[in-house]
Amino acid sequence: MTTAENNVTTSSATDSAISISGLEFAYGNRPVLKGIDLEIPRGVAFGVLGANGAGKTTLVRLLIGRLKATGGSATIFGQKPGPELADSVGYMPQLNALYEALSVRENLDFFARMLGLSNTNIRANAVARAMDLVGLSDRADSVMSELSGGMRQRVSLGAALVHEPDLLLLDEPTVGLDPELRATFWQHFKEMTDSGTTILISSHTMDDAAHCNTLGFMRDGKFIATGTPDELRATTGKPNATLEDAFLHLSRSST
Repeated sequence: MTTAENNVTTSSATDSAISISGLEFAYGNRPVLKGIDLEIPRGVAFGVLGANGAGKTTLVRLLIGRLKATGGSATIFGQKPGPELADSVGYMPQLNALYEALSVRENLDFFARMLGLSNTNIRANAVARAMDLVGLSDRADSVMSELSGGMRQRVSLGAALVHEPDLLLLDEPTVGLDPELRATFWQHFKEMTDSGTTILISSHTMDDAAHCNTLGFMRDGKFIATGTPDELRATTGKPNATLEDAFLHLSRSST
């Protein structure tokens, strides 16, 4: 795959988890997304990297159906984003939407029911698996108000993956986490992609970028480049370039 300016294609649509064509979005007269083209294959971690205000969160909200595009189209597994895909898509927002008075187990049970796990035994097993996956089995009965910020992030991730989705959309999931917990998250994400789950992660943290199979650098509502971490670093022509070096180099080249 090669690095390209403005619009980016990463695979053929036939094996895509996410397919985007000419996607646009505007708040009134203010354009936020400016004609994005993108194909993301199944079973990879794709990182959307960019500064605050680049359009990352807007893109994620369009993919979960919270916003409606003002131009172009987006599909997930061949379907338009919306409630019909709830059983296939997990979403972890930048700000968690957990219930303070409920315990870890109760929060995950609530989200599991909302995501269609109506059978009591199946739901209980799914909740137990999610708690184990995010390392909170020993805090199952702790209410949210007793938990640290990092633990709340873990519960939020557990809520996104309790129904074992085929696609996981993560908006700044590691913000505020210590290095050890960030490494734990990425271990989970690697295990998930190895088992076939597709992950799209929105972040402005270059540490997250290094863990992704493929990256899209976003600036001013469009992708300025895409590629593997090594491919993007190579665009600088410097042997020891970092991803931050690559982002700055490509940002200057796109203006």
